[in-house]
Amino acid sequence: MKSLPALLKKIARLRVLVVGDLMLDRYVWGDATRISPEAPVPVIDIFKETWTAGGAGNVALNIASLGARCSVAGYIGRDESGKKLAAALQEHKIAAFVTPGSSQTIMKTRVMVQHQQLCRLDRESPPDAYRATTAQAEALLAREIKACDAIVFSDYAKGLLTDELVACVTKLARAAGKFVALDPKPKRKLAFHDLDLITPNKHESLLLAGIDLPPHTPYPAAEVCARLHELYGTKHLVVTLGGDGMLLSSHGKILKTIPTAAREVYDVSGAGDTALAPDDGAVSAVSDGGLK
Repeated sequence: MKSLPALLKKIARLRVLVVGDLMLDRYVWGDATRISPEAPVPVIDIFKETWTAGGAGNVALNIASLGARCSVAGYIGRDESGKKLAAALQEHKIAAFVTPGSSQTIMKTRVMVQHQQLCRLDRESPPDAYRATTAQAEALLAREIKACDAIVFSDYAKGLLTDELVACVTKLARAAGKFVALDPKPKRKLAFHDLDLITPNKHESLLLAGIDLPPHTPYPAAEVCARLHELYGTKHLVVTLGGDGMLLSSHGKILKTIPTAAREVYDVSGAGDTALAPDDGAVSAVSDGGLK
């Protein structure tokens, strides 16, 4: 394990392109001290609202927070939410390459009461409304792919990432000798193969591997790693295991499991995005062509 200062210096030299579903995360903060006379629901006294980049934008923020230069490609609508999302990315010096369109920006609104999430309100447009064609993607991203060190696909199953787009970006990345990673959503059955890294969670890894476990069955780590390498040809694998930590695998073989330390938390949203941001192994893989 490298020392933290040396690792941060190495990360700061990287340039990463994130391609995926951009969205605005809106937080409504308030207190609840009474029940509504109209229905058995709490009345929220709002005292502030905050906004930040979500989805693929959150992946980009995590990468930028580690000191790397980052750009992001996706869809941002020509609406007020789109303006706030663009501003959130610009605040962290993240360049945005966006497809044109007039659909609404995806927005998730979380109502927070005493630091706990009470409910979430989603606003989404039909996926077909903001898909880019392969030709548009190639024209938009070819130069950026050549200039970066790594490409990260961030799939939230909102429709931007298609088999054609993934194939196009992967082809451009391979031609330029770039590292390619994916945070998958198996329910969409997105076609991918021969990527350098994928980062599913435990449930997603089982779906990708085609393994149906009975309740309370121990997680078959070795079988999952071997199966994912066989099916998708992925060089490296990081499986987020919730409270059990993270599983690291290379070429279908288990390397190690990183345990967690117990912490009191209120909301674990974005854990997968954090795992996908550069860490010691990922930085070594990007820079040296292999996971260390």
